[in-house]
Order: sequence, then structure tokens, then C-alpha cells
Amino acid sequence: MSSTGGILCVVSDTGLRSDVDRIAAAVGLRVVHADQPSGQQVWSAASAVVVDAEAARRCVDLVLARRDHVYLVSRRELDADHWRAAMTIGVRRVLTLPDGEAELVAELSDAGEPQRGRRGTVIAVLGGRGGAGASVFATAVAMVAAEALLVDVDPWGGGIDLVVGSESSTGLRWPDLALQGGRLAYAALHDALPRKRGVTVLSAGRTAHEIDARALAAVLDAATRGGVLTVCDVARRACPATEVVLEAADLVVLVTSADVRSCAATAAVGSWVTGLNPNVGVVVRGPAPGGLRASDVAALTGLPLLAAMRPQPQLSNVLEHGGLTVRTTSPLAVAARQVHQVLAGQSAVGAA
Repeated sequence: MSSTGGILCVVSDTGLRSDVDRIAAAVGLRVVHADQPSGQQVWSAASAVVVDAEAARRCVDLVLARRDHVYLVSRRELDADHWRAAMTIGVRRVLTLPDGEAELVAELSDAGEPQRGRRGTVIAVLGGRGGAGASVFATAVAMVAAEALLVDVDPWGGGIDLVVGSESSTGLRWPDLALQGGRLAYAALHDALPRKRGVTVLSAGRTAHEIDARALAAVLDAATRGGVLTVCDVARRACPATEVVLEAADLVVLVTSADVRSCAATAAVGSWVTGLNPNVGVVVRGPAPGGLRASDVAALTGLPLLAAMRPQPQLSNVLEHGGLTVRTTSPLAVAARQVHQVLAGQSAVGAA
């Protein structure tokens, strides 16, 4: 059993064993059942250990080294002897089932997460006005990252899997996810979703429906605990799901065009967004039919300039035939990398 491989379950009650199996399946961890640990190596190697009261007493006799993520499950309150055994073997939580089931889900999700050493970050991308190209830019930001989760938070956008080109790939979309909030293991989420060109994609698909804000919060929490960059394509619409993303984002990117009407719309959207998150900047895409410079757009919207992007040749044709591809020197790739540099605390761009 590897250090992130699964759960060692030392539980004699068949009902409790079934509960542990079901909860472990929900967080994507396998379970190894045993009457007692066969030795210190097995005890230490599991991601988590779940015992019942009697197993805790047997483990005391084995003189096992204390470790993290040991949980005791029970159907009733423990007596004094069982409490002493639990403390001796280093039980982290004593959980009475079924009332403590949600807490056990959260604990096992934490135990099963790889220790990547740092928290993942969240970038929210939305259009300053309709048709600004926010979905395409969000996809480009995800594609230039070493690893990213691309989350569709615009259920009326037709599905961001069409932008990525993963509409035929197997895997879950938002309508398939039955989450009720709480903790979720990123490894389980990653394995359930389609991947294309190195990006894991959670798309709204083709069925317009409200995205549950609690489920979205669980997805963002799982990805950040997993150390993964999450890029969210956000609807330009006030709703609970949009607010969850904007409040969680480390950086909010407003994508706009270099024309007067786009500047007016982006200024209004920017005023709303900065009320939820002050870390907002603008990406300006060409062409500029009236000669507005990117620095002019930033001044008119009152937002910092993150990147200026010249038109991407043949973009519409590429999107119609297999989804977006981002070449290293393309305008999209250059602007997307500049956004990453801003998030890393580096200088972005000067006036365009």
C-alpha cells in the first residue's frame, strides 16, 4: 500500500465496514480490510487508518508508532477504556456514524490528497462585454500552464468543451456531477473529467442550467488543495456561482475589445467585479478600429492593463475544426503568459 494509495480499515462491524467502503469510494480511495495491522509498515503506509473501538484496543497491544490520519468510527458513545485506547494509538477524530459521515468524508479527502507543497491558484476570466472572447482566452490561459483545471461557469455559453475540442471525449460534465458541497478529493475529480491538450475540463455541456454554488465551491477547494491552477470561464451575470468564483479568485481578468462601447461596458462590469474582488485587470484584444491603444482602454475602464493582444489569425476557422490550439508565439499564448506573470507577481506589460 503506497503512502497515498488507500485506507487501512480495521473494523469488525459489517455495517460500519460498508459505510467506510461507501465513503472511501466517494472520495476516490481504495480500502484494504484487515483484522489488525500486520506490522508497522502496513500501518504507516496507508493514506488513512479507520478503526472501530475493539480494533483500537488490539492496536494498543501491537505498540504501533503514532501517525496522522487515524479515525475511530462507532455507532454509539465510547466507554472510558475505549477512549484510552483511542488516545494511545493517536486517533485524530472519533466519529459516530451516520451523523459524522460528512466529517469523515472531509477527513479522508484531506488524507488522500497528494502533498504538492503549495496551494493552487484560481484565475477568473470574463468578458467586459458580450463577444469579447473570454472563453477563448480562459482556454488559452489554461493551455499555457503546466497543469490546469478549466471550469465552465457559464451554462449559457454552449459548453467550453467546444472551445477546447473535447466535446466527444468521455468524462463528466456539470449535469453529471452530484455534489452537495463538502470536501472532494482532486484526484477523484481529475480522473472523472475529460482531458484535452493537457487541460482537465469541467464543462457545462449543452444543457442550460444553474451551476450549484456549493458544488462549485467544493471543486475550487479540491483543486486548490491539490496544488492545481484553476481557470474559470465566468458568465457576465450576477448569480451565486459567479460570486463564488469571483470571491475565491487570486486574479480576475476582464477581456475586452479596443473600441469605445466595449470600454463603457467593461467599466460597468469592472465596477461590479471590484466590489467582490479588488484583484482585477483588463486584457485588451485588437483590432482597434478607432485607433484606441490598450493603455487608453485601461485608462477609460479604470483597470490595470494585464496584457494587450493583437488579432489571432484564422482563430474562427481553428475553433470550428477541432478546437483551440495555442502556438508558443501566437498572440493568445503571449497574452496568456503575461497573465501568468502577473499572478506570479512579475511585471506585466507596458502601453501597447
